[in-house]
Amino acid sequence: MLDALTPLTALCRKHPSLEAQVIWAEGGEWQPQEEEDAGLDGEEIAFYAEGMVQEGYACAWQILGIGAPEFVRLFFWIGEMPPLPDDPDLISQGSTAA
Repeated sequence: MLDALTPLTALCRKHPSLEAQVIWAEGGEWQPQEEEDAGLDGEEIAFYAEGMVQEGYACAWQILGIGAPEFVRLFFWIGEMPPLPDDPDLISQGSTAA
């Protein structure tokens, strides 16, 4: 596992029931993946992120919830990262970008 993804990996191990939404940068804005099976189960989150980083994408994540982690947003881009959305339920966030 990539060192930059260690916090995300640890979170997913601690909370295996988490689900994630994949979101891609398009034209300076974020676009959620529209496929029917666009969500990821807790066991898939870190592996999916690692695979995309190995393919050359940068990754950021936001952990959302009220009091405890409930949901993960995974953001992927190449080049310049658009600003991440604000969310009142944001618990933490991280990124593989330097």
